Amino acid sequence: MERSLWAVLLGTFTLRFSTALTGTTLIYYWADFPKFGGPRVDPAEVGVFVALFFAAELVLSTPFGILSDRWGHHRVMQFGPIFGAVAVLITWQTTNLVLIGGTRLLEGASTAASVPSILGFIALVTARDESLRGRASARFEGATLAGIGAGAVAAGILYSGVGAWDGFGRDTFLLNAVLYGVSFLIYRLGVTDPRAERGGGAAPHAFDFGRYRQVLASSHVWLLAPTWIAINAALGLWTTQSIFQLVRERDPRFHDQLLMGGFDPALVSAGLAAGLIVFFVGLVFWGDRFKLYRRTTIIFVGIAGGAAVVVGALLVNHSEGLPIVIRAIFAVVVIGGLFVLSGATPAALGLLADVSERHPHDRGAIMGLYSVFLAVGQIGGSLIGGQVARIRGIDAILILTLVLLAIALIPLWRLRAFEHELSPSPDVPPAELEIA
Repeated sequence: MERSLWAVLLGTFTLRFSTALTGTTLIYYWADFPKFGGPRVDPAEVGVFVALFFAAELVLSTPFGILSDRWGHHRVMQFGPIFGAVAVLITWQTTNLVLIGGTRLLEGASTAASVPSILGFIALVTARDESLRGRASARFEGATLAGIGAGAVAAGILYSGVGAWDGFGRDTFLLNAVLYGVSFLIYRLGVTDPRAERGGGAAPHAFDFGRYRQVLASSHVWLLAPTWIAINAALGLWTTQSIFQLVRERDPRFHDQLLMGGFDPALVSAGLAAGLIVFFVGLVFWGDRFKLYRRTTIIFVGIAGGAAVVVGALLVNHSEGLPIVIRAIFAVVVIGGLFVLSGATPAALGLLADVSERHPHDRGAIMGLYSVFLAVGQIGGSLIGGQVARIRGIDAILILTLVLLAIALIPLWRLRAFEHELSPSPDVPPAELEIA
């Protein structure tokens, strides 16, 4: 069981690395599009392409989650790397925005196939072990964010190079197809099917759409939705729009904002690497505290940390001309807030896994809602972020982030009142956990 769980986490890292490498390389590619004979791309169009990715994830996550319940989580998680490899090969060959829009849909399908099946597998093997669930949830988020962060960092280096090395340019997409193949081999060879998944699907019952609709409409599931969507909308503002604003040509309208354009992709990569390290350390810290604090407490503290990040970033953005010591203080506020913020996502994932205990044969369908909530938030954040960035650049993105974090707090209090109902019920029979 432990070997398979570690293989799933390693595969999560490599798959997320490839996904982020594609998405971030695309941003640099779009900034250079005229050099390759393509049209000029503006922030609103970037938001649309990001939204296409998450739209595919939103629509397909639940069907793939249901499919993983029927066919087995191990089988379905192997689809993701295949979809991703096809997408980057097409992207490598074209500057046609319509075709690239299609590859963003295919990349979204890759995530939609992988995440529900991976989370269903994790929920299965951590049933009735709260300590292991806390560690596994934090490690999944750690692998996810480490992969996304490392992929984003590598994108700047691989695309534009370092020092005398000119980098791969758009051939980075071709290299990424090979990396998707590595993820496929990890899932194929490193993960062992639970005995309940062998032969047919994992679920022992016939397919019944009405029953699935009833499970997914459970009030226990949707109590978490508003907070999780708002948090992911805030994160969605920063996974794409902020990077695009940092590397694009400086806009004279925003001359008073230090972070508005002109940064080299390699420098952006270095900043992302530093933030990734802080976030990852925070995940390790919070993952070991599931037994000490309520999930909603960790989420609340994480949202407060996110607010500190925004305030610190606003101060940095308007720190031009200030002494280096003052700027360092502002940076410390950002780093400290990022460390605290890191606890929110594994706590939310742990709550969703708790819900799945009430429906042990529908774990994939329920855990697929992780991607649904994430996609709704990311779509909203990306589209709105593209519009507000036109008005006031990085300042507008920061202020909108603060508003979204405040919105996330409102339903959190109702969730806290019903949190005890989300704990695994003693009447639910244990899931089949044996791994050969």
